[in-house]
Amino acid sequence: MDRDLVKILDYGVDSFTFEEALDYAGSHSGQIVTINPEMIEFARKNQNFSDVISNAELVVPDGIGVEIGLKILGKQVRRIPGVELGKALIVKFSKENRTVAMIGAKPEVVELAVKNLKSEIQNLNIVYYHDGYFTSDEEVQKQVVEANPDLLLVALGSPKQEFFINSLKQSLPNATMIGLGGSFDVWAGVVNRAPKIYQKLGLEWLYRTIKEPQRFKRIFPTLPLFVLRVCKERFSTNKC
Repeated sequence: MDRDLVKILDYGVDSFTFEEALDYAGSHSGQIVTINPEMIEFARKNQNFSDVISNAELVVPDGIGVEIGLKILGKQVRRIPGVELGKALIVKFSKENRTVAMIGAKPEVVELAVKNLKSEIQNLNIVYYHDGYFTSDEEVQKQVVEANPDLLLVALGSPKQEFFINSLKQSLPNATMIGLGGSFDVWAGVVNRAPKIYQKLGLEWLYRTIKEPQRFKRIFPTLPLFVLRVCKERFSTNKC
């Protein structure tokens, strides 16, 4: 299966369905970026981060804003929530007797997430896990390289998790690696996902903002500015 990239503000996003993305990620090593509007806006200002996204082996539209932006550009690409893709990858790799490592979140959160996942997923073999509160990237990277996992899930928040994964690509050339933000908190049960109706309507971001008002500053004005930039891109070729 070959990648079929669509462009949004000069960044390529894979147009896979969820199942296609899962199959592709399960059979290809490298970095998976779960992209959202905030990441694109940051990449436009930071060349190093821009290079990380451009050189990723798979880029899935995690944020609903990216799905909306692609629709504005005439591309019908559905959102692929990172928390769901990450969980599906764990299940897939466990069924295939491949190993898993997890890095991120608070110590008690990652421990609880590991415990819950082990009780839920048959044959899950977690060869390494570490919380996200470390002072030396090099030491943790050395440990995970020694563990040599087939699947590495990193929940350090963006852009830290993407830079962390990118720095491991040469040392773990056969690993599939994905950045997952706050997914460990969900798997640990300390944070609940939005009700299904919010997820179906693409309003999970709104639910989380209501529950965590501090997220408002991160989303606004980034999201509306992102949509305006996409409209401008569309307007350059057609009307938005």
